[in-house]
This record gives sequence, C-alpha cells and structure tokens, in this order.
Amino acid sequence: MDGDVAVGVKRGSDELNMYSSSPNSMTANGSDSKKQRLDESPPSRVLHIRKLPNEVSETEVIALGLPFGKVTNILMLKGKNQAFLELGTEEAAITMVNYYTAVTPQVRNTPVFIQYSNHKELKTDSALNQRAQAVLQAVSAVQDGSSPSSDTGVLDLAPPPSPVLRIIIDNMFYPVTLDVLQQIFSKFGTVMKIITFTKNNQFQALLQFSDPVNAQQAKLSLDGQNIYNSCCTLRIDFSKLVSLNVKYNNDKSRDYTRPDLPAGDGDSGNKDHSSLLGTPSGALASYSSGGGYSSSLSLSQGGGAISPLSAAAAAAAAAGRVALSGSGVSGVLLASNLNDEMVTPQSLFTLFGVYGDVQRVKILYNKKDSALIQLSDGNQAQLAMSHLNGQKVFGKVMRVTLSKHQTVALPREGLDDQLLTKDFSGSPLHRFKKPGSKNFQNIFPPSATLHLSNIPEGVSEEDLRLLFSNAGGTVKAFKFFQDHKMALIQMSSVEEAIQGLMDLHNYDMGGNHHLKVSFSKSTI
Repeated sequence: MDGDVAVGVKRGSDELNMYSSSPNSMTANGSDSKKQRLDESPPSRVLHIRKLPNEVSETEVIALGLPFGKVTNILMLKGKNQAFLELGTEEAAITMVNYYTAVTPQVRNTPVFIQYSNHKELKTDSALNQRAQAVLQAVSAVQDGSSPSSDTGVLDLAPPPSPVLRIIIDNMFYPVTLDVLQQIFSKFGTVMKIITFTKNNQFQALLQFSDPVNAQQAKLSLDGQNIYNSCCTLRIDFSKLVSLNVKYNNDKSRDYTRPDLPAGDGDSGNKDHSSLLGTPSGALASYSSGGGYSSSLSLSQGGGAISPLSAAAAAAAAAGRVALSGSGVSGVLLASNLNDEMVTPQSLFTLFGVYGDVQRVKILYNKKDSALIQLSDGNQAQLAMSHLNGQKVFGKVMRVTLSKHQTVALPREGLDDQLLTKDFSGSPLHRFKKPGSKNFQNIFPPSATLHLSNIPEGVSEEDLRLLFSNAGGTVKAFKFFQDHKMALIQMSSVEEAIQGLMDLHNYDMGGNHHLKVSFSKSTI
C-alpha cells in the first residue's frame, strides 16, 4: 500500500506519471497543472488531496488535518474526488505531509494522495462553498474553545459538559496500555489523570483533560477510530464525573499532576469510579486503519465522523510494546541462527505463542538452524518479531524477520520422517483464541522475571524453585500472590527465563493443573 501513495516533497517519476496519466489529474484555478515538474512543489500551507472516495464529507477531509493544527479553509471538488485543505501555518502543513510520508492516509478505507499545492492560500466562493465553511466554522470553534454560531445546521457542538472522557475499547485483540492512551490523547491537550479498569468484560478508561474543550476536541477526532489495524476501536463519551480521584500511580491509574503518589496494589485506584459511569450514547460503527511500528496508524474514516489518529499515536506504537500493522503483511516469520541441536517445533510454538497463535512450524530440512513460523495474522507476526528478534535462545542470538511465504506448507504424508514440521492449528494452548481474553493485556517483552499461574494447592516455593532450576537456570527471587495460585519467579538472565518458559509452560503439575508461564513486566 505504501508504494501506492505519493506524499511529501520528493516524488519519483513513477508517481509523477501516475498523476499525469490519472483520470483524476486536474487543473484547479489554473494552478495545479498536469505538467507539474518534479521540483516545483515547495512547501505550502495549502495541501492538495486526491483520490478521495465518492460521497466523502467535508468533515472527513478536515479530519485529516485536525491533529496537526488549525484548519483555516477547505475546497471540495467532489466531481473530481479531490479537495484542497488550507492549514493555519506552513509548519503545520509540513508536519502533516511528513507524517503522511510514513503513514498511508486513508479515508473510508481508501488510500488517498496528499501533496503540497501550488496555491499559497485558498480563495473560495463562500456562497458555493457554504456547507464546507459551516463545517469548518464548527470545527474551528472547538479548536478555539468558543461556541460555534448556532445557524451552521451542520454539527451540533454544545459546550463540553466535562473534562473527563469515558473510553471503551471494542474488539480489543491487542493490549491497550495506559501509556498508549496518554500518548494518543495528549495530542489534544494536557492529560491530567487516567484510570483504567475492566467492566462487563470490556477494557475501559476514564481520562481527565485540563480543559473540557480539549476533551471535546479529542472526542470529536478519535471516537470510532481504531488504535491498531482493524481492532481496538475507541468508543468515547463524556463521563458524568467532572474530576477523577486517583490514589495510586501504576499501570492501571495515573495522576500526572502528582508524581509522588504510591504505586499501591494496582487495583484500588480504579474501583471507586466504575459504578459512576453513564451509559453509552449509542453504538458506533467501527472503522479500519493500519500501518506498522512508527509508521503505523494509517487513518480512515467512515460514516462521516471526524476520526484521525494523531502523530502521537504513532509515537505510542513505536515506544509501546505493540507492533502495529497487519494489512498486507504475511503472518509467516523466518527465525534463523537457531541452535539446530536443541530447537524443536514445539519449543518454537511455545515461545512464539507468547505473542500470537502459532498455526504451523517448519524447521528447514536443508538448513536446520532456520525455521518458518506461521501465526494467525500479520499483526501477531509483527508483534512476535518485534519482541523476539535478537533474543538469546539455546545459547545463540536468534534473528527473526518477516518471510516472503504466505503460509507454511505441510509435507506429504510419510515424507517428514524427522518431524521437522508440525501443525498446531487445533492446539488448545493458543493464548489469543478468545476475543477480549486477559492474555491480550499481558503481552510483555522477554524478561528475566516470569509470571506463573494455575498453580495447584500444596505446591511450595521450593517445588517451583527446583522445577525451574532443573530447566537449566538459577532462581534469583520468588514471590507468591493471589492465595498461592500465582507467582513471580526471577531467573538470573532473560535467556534463562526464555528457556524456562519454553520448557515449563503447560507443564503438568498434577490434578489436571497445567502451569501457565508468561513474561512479566514486574521485578521482585
């Protein structure tokens, strides 16, 4: 998809030819001529947007520019599926173009093309452009903090009732952390407090801005948008609360104005508020977006909502634990520089299964230090690659890259006498089969500390220390919690923890209790 989008200052001859031969090529007020030269588009605060889908609304086009600064004018050329967007400053336009150089801009799931226009400003006939101007006035009022004039008849923007937003995450197939929310929403103003919790089996958050206008702008921009590719849809409403009371600063709640707060137990800071939530104002359509790593979150809209994700969200993706993307990306990984004397399909299934549901594993017959691992989709493959590439496994630094293969082929019956290929598609050990499973919220990079769960009654600390020592490591620390049903165990290195996880995840502890092992973000 990225190769199909011409964005930014430098455009190659292929892209120029694509424009000049396109039926959508155009002359606007005699300026953006079909014979544009390669180097004749210096930065301008007016941007030319092409290939817009039919029936696109002014609101959706304005949404593309909203996170980058004030949008001062818009000209829709609906018959040509194009528009001109004028930003308040050239700097804002440069930021927007640079962002969309890395991120494929989308409107209603359709890639669009953004480039600098030859216009330095837009002169529009207000009579012909009346609807667009009305939308622009309403959006500008939100950005400026004033109330739009009531005769626009386009957007109903009542004064914001509260600086607190209630956020519900639908289709949460990947973890959404407090830090990711902070980075996404801080694009719209100062985020003061966040409380996250699970209610009715849904991940929810309360987020307090310093100003109700910032909350309204964030709601207007992000409601209905996906954080990650085709999942984690934001449903945003104003909370009935006007202020949040945060008791602890940890991974579930945070008061950014009070860094002195204790960490607490991670739960107490969020229970006070969950019963105070109002009801959703209505179901929201879900829209798709895609991208990868820092070039993540291509934007898309649907149903006329304003829903761009800010550049801050891309930064959140880059800084966070979740690799984004998936659209068009193979779900097959190539792992190389493996210890061919130790590695098995089962050990790779267990390790890569921490980050996705592994369907098939094939150790290459002629190159047994390499293997193909097929996960459920490209999102999971990117996630596993981002966490496991460069990790030491069985004494060797493993390399993980995306494979050119789309699937891992199974050998014909009787030909795999070395058992190098295994089909795990029906495995009961997949961690992410169930949408909304808590496993989605507990995906962490490999670490020396492991989280153990499903520990049967009567199993002692000594039993578990011995078990992990026998797996070939040194246990540095241990801690039971949750009435001894769970524990943290700290090995002397990340490599030892990886070894322990591969050997002992799903280990039969007796009495139909199979030990569950995952990486922890905590230390003891």
